[in-house]
Amino acid sequence: MTPTRWLAEYAWLPEHAEPTPDVLIEVDEGRITALTPLVGAGSPPAGVEVLGDATRLPGLTLPGLANVHSHAFHRALRGRTHGGRGDFWSWRDRMYGVAARLDPDTYLALARAVYAEMALAGITCVGEFHYLHHRPDGGAYDDPNAMSAALVEAAAHAGIRLTLLDTCYLTAGVDGRALAGPQRRFGDGDATRWAERATAFQPTDVHARVGAAVHSVRAVPADQLGTVADWARERRAPLHVHLSEQPAENDECRAVHGRTPSALLAEHGVLGPDTTAVHATHPTSGDLTLLADSRTGVCLCPTTERDLADGIGPARRMADAGIRLSLGSDSHAVIDLFEEARAMELDERLRTRRRGLFAPVELLTAATATGHAALGWADAGRIAVGARADLVTVRLDSARTAGVPPVGAFFAAGAADVDQVLVDGRVVVAQGRHLSVDVPAELSASIEAVTPA
Repeated sequence: MTPTRWLAEYAWLPEHAEPTPDVLIEVDEGRITALTPLVGAGSPPAGVEVLGDATRLPGLTLPGLANVHSHAFHRALRGRTHGGRGDFWSWRDRMYGVAARLDPDTYLALARAVYAEMALAGITCVGEFHYLHHRPDGGAYDDPNAMSAALVEAAAHAGIRLTLLDTCYLTAGVDGRALAGPQRRFGDGDATRWAERATAFQPTDVHARVGAAVHSVRAVPADQLGTVADWARERRAPLHVHLSEQPAENDECRAVHGRTPSALLAEHGVLGPDTTAVHATHPTSGDLTLLADSRTGVCLCPTTERDLADGIGPARRMADAGIRLSLGSDSHAVIDLFEEARAMELDERLRTRRRGLFAPVELLTAATATGHAALGWADAGRIAVGARADLVTVRLDSARTAGVPPVGAFFAAGAADVDQVLVDGRVVVAQGRHLSVDVPAELSASIEAVTPA
């Protein structure tokens, strides 16, 4: 691959409080090999390409964004579940209706379009929390990992990296109720059989890697949590878990086990430095201590937590305790990591009635470096020598960003302002268009194919 040189009119470099103007970024074999500020040096050297559209006002280049928590098939519910009353549990029934209609072919088509929508939004890596393992009746496909393979292929088509978080999902409640109806396709019988199936899936694609997930304390019996944790630990793979998303989950866990979900996970070895707890919306003070002491990270999904009326988690208290925060779009009510990032600050303002709780660079870190590390790609998410050349250039001349200083991007910009995206040095999005996927058309067709009438 021929080395490439790019000019970032503004680039947000690691640990800088705000973007740096006129940075020459040199890339070879998908990696950043040199960074040179050109301020005061006049015109850039010959052969240098400007990131974004050079005919417009200067753009802001960020590291690639990491979407740490995704359920790709939930994208089919956007705009269909928001008008009525209800809660997470009534929404879940609608979600099961879509889950029951997916097969490897329809899931490939839907996930390809969803991951391409993510690329348009500046997302260069996604963590897919994947539990649609089997046929709708619970029987295995001829290839037991056919649905996993569909997701890996979809990410390749969309041009982004994927961490497939193979999810163990065995029971319908903390009390051990059996899976029924659409849930039957989620289960492997027990954690040992889950581990056997997960071990058999070994993609050779350089853009994909496999981690593990405990769906929740509702879905994995306490005596089988250790099997999943050991599987991930032996492979040094990321391990994710839905945690304390609703008060009902906490109440059930206390009733059955006499302790909170966090305490139960800690007791069985699930928490740790390679573990990410998703949501953690309703932790106790003791739970926060367990998460911090075990160096467990937390992935916040603010738009989904708002959409499902889950509540507002104590993000600032988590950060102050040393808990690493990352971000996900979860159910894809929107796919916009700028929105998720600013919600860290704005939701805290609602909860505390105070302003200025997160600095812009903290929002950037949650959306980039911390997220990539949570997905097992610690060499991404920073514009730094040796890092993967994931570069996202945001317009500063749109109706949303005009007149906004570059440091204000996370409080003004949105997914629609992403102009250009490079993943491992390769252009995937140019002038706001995906180079290989007709995203609106493919979304429409793939959603129609799996949406109940």
